[in-house]
Amino acid sequence: MERIVSKSFWHKYHERFHQLRSHVCIGLDSQLDKLPPSLKDSANPIRDFNLAIIAATQDYATAYKPNLAFYLADGLRGITALYDTVACIPPEIPVILDCKVGDIGSTMSAYVQAFFKDLKVDAITINPLMGADVLKPLLEIESSFAFALALTSNPSAQDFFQAHELKVAIPRWIEDYPLERLGAVVGATQVADLKSMRKSLPDRLLLIPGVGAQGGDLQAVMTHAIANKAEPRILINSSRGIIFASSGEDYAEAAGTAAQKLYEACKA
Repeated sequence: MERIVSKSFWHKYHERFHQLRSHVCIGLDSQLDKLPPSLKDSANPIRDFNLAIIAATQDYATAYKPNLAFYLADGLRGITALYDTVACIPPEIPVILDCKVGDIGSTMSAYVQAFFKDLKVDAITINPLMGADVLKPLLEIESSFAFALALTSNPSAQDFFQAHELKVAIPRWIEDYPLERLGAVVGATQVADLKSMRKSLPDRLLLIPGVGAQGGDLQAVMTHAIANKAEPRILINSSRGIIFASSGEDYAEAAGTAAQKLYEACKA
């Protein structure tokens, strides 16, 4: 199976959003030891789990976001699951690989070659702390897109991302690049900073994790993170809250119900 990429992430995101009016991004954080027992004897449990989840949730998803770590943890079988998962996501739905890479030079070039040219995802997450050199190899890939970590959803984000200097510098750095090539990751749990981050990044597409299992405030996101009514420019990511809504035989159906609930709660 091979995914055909014929349009940029930016184009696909806008088409999908205006078709569904959905802000929902579904995180495929398919941790092996959390999968339903019914899949334990499968030749590739993560792949089979993901394909069922995608089939049950795709009517509500504006994007999918597999997290690279959970596929690496299952070795070669996990990498096969990742490739098969990406290939099976309908081509009109953009795929964001959550990899948080942030290297430079030939190393970063190898990452973007692997992810965009071979795996054929539409966007990736990046760690911008090494500066503008992180983005240079990515911009050489036509129509590529990245979400730069600007303010993450974890409690210890205060150690670096909420430090005064970084809080000012990262949005300013992001603003040097075209809207259609670079967005930002802003955690839903950082309620006090959502409004200021949107003010700093008025037109950027924001990827907002932390809603669901991490306890992010959906109402705060809808109040403070939307750019404007016509072009809200937010993707609200929920991972465990959707894909692990049930550990029983009804796991796919439960995921579909959870995705629909989030879709209806934040429908534009």
